[in-house]
Amino acid sequence: MTVPRSFFRPLRILLSEGSSTSAREAITVLGLAGHTIEICDPAAFPLTLFSRFPRKVHRCPPMRDDPLGFLAFVEQLVARERFDVLLPIHEQGYLFARFQQRFARVGLALPAFESYRTLHSKVGFHRVLDQLGLPQPATTIVREADGLRAAARLPCVIKTAIGTASRGVWMVRDAAGFDRALRELTSGEGFADDVLVQALAEGFTEKAQGVFGGGVLLGFHAYRQIAEGAGGGDARKCSVRREGVRADLARIGRHLNWHGALSVDYIWSEAGPVYIDANPRLVEPMAAFLAGNDLVDLLLRISTGETPAPLPDGRDGVLTHQAMQALLGCAQRGGTRREVLRESFDLFRHRGVYAGSTEELTPVRQDPWSLLPLAITTLALLVSPRLAKPLATRGWGQHLLSPRTVRLIEG
Repeated sequence: MTVPRSFFRPLRILLSEGSSTSAREAITVLGLAGHTIEICDPAAFPLTLFSRFPRKVHRCPPMRDDPLGFLAFVEQLVARERFDVLLPIHEQGYLFARFQQRFARVGLALPAFESYRTLHSKVGFHRVLDQLGLPQPATTIVREADGLRAAARLPCVIKTAIGTASRGVWMVRDAAGFDRALRELTSGEGFADDVLVQALAEGFTEKAQGVFGGGVLLGFHAYRQIAEGAGGGDARKCSVRREGVRADLARIGRHLNWHGALSVDYIWSEAGPVYIDANPRLVEPMAAFLAGNDLVDLLLRISTGETPAPLPDGRDGVLTHQAMQALLGCAQRGGTRREVLRESFDLFRHRGVYAGSTEELTPVRQDPWSLLPLAITTLALLVSPRLAKPLATRGWGQHLLSPRTVRLIEG
């Protein structure tokens, strides 16, 4: 792994959670730069626990069930300790944006709550794209089952307004798939808010992210999903140059006076991008880091009040992968024990589709402790590939938002 040098002074940083793949990748970037890292997480064994980089993990109330308890815990921790930066690496940014005035003593890069709230909602993102005239699939918004039945034209995509890591998203290609989506929507909180029905866009799945300072785009990275892992995650990626997407992302950021990190998902075809989702945060920042674009370092500078110069573009054609996602995806697609074993050998030897590719999530050479969750996942799938689904959904935990949590925070 070629590590870009960071010229930023070492900081003491508090991450808002430690169970997501984004948090796991962020601590690698932060740790290699020499920063002191501490983490808040409600889980007994978050993914980031298995790393040499974090100094401490603070067991906190779960944001999903007790957002105000989580808020009070972080507020007291920041007041008691001398952190330089509070880094909202996942959906905790929604809560921190709502109560930004409580964190004046620590560096925190977030936009105004109304802007954050707009892009956290798939309906809000749809309306921003509509206002700016940016391409998106044909979309209908419904609030109940009869409206969904009337709006659905197969194939289509059905989405709840709030959802992360492919939760609340159904790719519907036939009547059986529609019935399954409707059943899951009506049995949970699906119709507690707006539901989007969108035409299915065809092309390559790509993602882009940037860091903004006062509405100005200062850093940008885009990549193509080469292979899908578990739960719609990215098992293999390749960095790409997308000047048009950069310009569109900059327009969105200016429109909302964005401050901090922002990511978008889109479908790429010969006609250009069709935007399908947004995340008001960095998502798995190692791919950008390995392409020479340290967006985490840029976000720290923004958080501490710097006005840094814009970053140059990183390299295109940089291949990266996540071994755990690749193995889980292999098993979820019906892979046998033998196929999972073959995939693990290809990963270990960097052969086949992994030739010339760099591991993002569990960089064992730089962080030997990261081998443990990878080894446990591999052994579990060799015992039974059917364990892929429960293992993949284990990260959809108490550190994430639900419609009920959002209502509590807004109230």
